[in-house]
Amino acid sequence: MIIDVHTHLGDILSPDGGKLIYHIGVKKQRVLDFISVAELGLYKTNPVTEWAFKSLLQDQVTKAARARNLTATLENFRKSMDDNHVLISACMPIAPYVTFCDLKKAAQTDSGIVPFTSFDFSLDQDPTQILDRDVAEGAKGLKLHPIIQREPLFSDKTFKVVEAFGTHRLPVLFHCGVYSYYLGREKKEMQEPAYGSPQDAVKLCTSFPGVAFIVGHAGLFQYREIIDLFAGRKNVYVDTSFQSPSAIKELIRAFGPQRVMYASDWPWGDRKTNIRSVAKACGGDKSLERLIYYENAARLLDVST
Repeated sequence: MIIDVHTHLGDILSPDGGKLIYHIGVKKQRVLDFISVAELGLYKTNPVTEWAFKSLLQDQVTKAARARNLTATLENFRKSMDDNHVLISACMPIAPYVTFCDLKKAAQTDSGIVPFTSFDFSLDQDPTQILDRDVAEGAKGLKLHPIIQREPLFSDKTFKVVEAFGTHRLPVLFHCGVYSYYLGREKKEMQEPAYGSPQDAVKLCTSFPGVAFIVGHAGLFQYREIIDLFAGRKNVYVDTSFQSPSAIKELIRAFGPQRVMYASDWPWGDRKTNIRSVAKACGGDKSLERLIYYENAARLLDVST
């Protein structure tokens, strides 16, 4: 049994992105996809390839990622789950582009979707009222994306949102890892890549020891910083999306097998590749596989199949 603890539906980069969810027959645009090359090697990297991805090939990687983003329909989502024997997918909104309401509606159509909620930092709203309502209507966690939402994890606004949500004893998953999502002029206007720095999350995770935080992608290329900063904090978990088998092994050693969870970041990442990375990291240990593929996430999200 597999729970994918980090996935997406809809266009998370554009206004009214939830409309994409119900499109039919959507296929990925043909682009030079260096992410697929990384997937062939189970995300194994070295300093040279990391430098190339982050600088020399950044725009090409962004184009490939955006092409994947535009395949995030419910039809493609369900096919990907079925093809990879995924029973439950925790699905992340990023307000204002894709909202909890978008995902709640999708979950009414597909019981395999577990929706998280999000908060629109651009509006002057009471987070307590909004988040209480969303949890009452089925939200199983909160997603923060400091880069796309352009709100740092250490800001007063973020702290107020987490404080309001923390009363529900549900997890908070935040994106972590410096990354660019836009091209051209939008690179400066629509994002703050530096807000993905692991250091930005330290104050948040230490200020709310009763909240379970999930570090999205275990920090991407910065997973060793995540280990140094958070392995000793019992309220911090990591997801394995985009991590190689060797990196996942390090994460398991540092955090313990109970605080590491399988994720793909679908459609940005490929479910099959991420499943294979976990399997190789576990080295045939079926008990360890059950923890990472299913049991840790089921406990944290309070779901069962």
